[in-house]
Amino acid sequence: MRALVIEDEKKLSDFIKKGLTQEGLSVDTAYTAREAAKQSLNGVYDIILLDVNLPDRDGFSVLKALREEGDTTPVIMLTARGSVDDKVRGLEAGANDYLTKPFAFRELIARVRVLLRAPQAPTDVLTAGNLVFDVRARKVTRGTKPVALTNKELALLEVLMRSAGRPVSRVVLWEHAWEGSFEVDSNVLDVHVSRLRRKIAAGGKEELIQTVHGIGYKIEAGPGGK
Repeated sequence: MRALVIEDEKKLSDFIKKGLTQEGLSVDTAYTAREAAKQSLNGVYDIILLDVNLPDRDGFSVLKALREEGDTTPVIMLTARGSVDDKVRGLEAGANDYLTKPFAFRELIARVRVLLRAPQAPTDVLTAGNLVFDVRARKVTRGTKPVALTNKELALLEVLMRSAGRPVSRVVLWEHAWEGSFEVDSNVLDVHVSRLRRKIAAGGKEELIQTVHGIGYKIEAGPGGK
């Protein structure tokens, strides 16, 4: 799937692009409305992330023009403006969603998935092979053996199991278990995943948590050893 990020803050644009790419999307970027118009000629996008405060034209008018041209691509507006009036203006212009800066990346991903109709796991009992996680009871078993985990490890395991078989980016894992921005140079996440991997491996023959180089981690969805 293809995404277009129209955001004039390069650091934020690069951050969003990296995160969406790690989630499996092909991402193009534009820093102005003029660049966005050129990018739209390159093909059809599945979703557009549109900043309100562009240097050459405001996002509201960009969105209005898209809709008047018959473009029905889902659009999430990104802005530092958090007033109700601005949100209403964006929605009335044709936005599908409206996200106020600063935002947690996992919230952005959740909203993107909803608009792309990505499947969401509705159950409180998650399984991956012979690993079972009762989210509500906060109990984990591998085969017949209970697995004692810390709160951080439970948080990491939940997001991995809800995306079983698919890579989960380091940014999403971090934001699910810790507050604050992802610390790129920190090995805290790797240490916790290593401990989690070791604990759940004790109850089965197969290594369920895999490292996906350049992205993050994933947990295998197939049968686990007993």
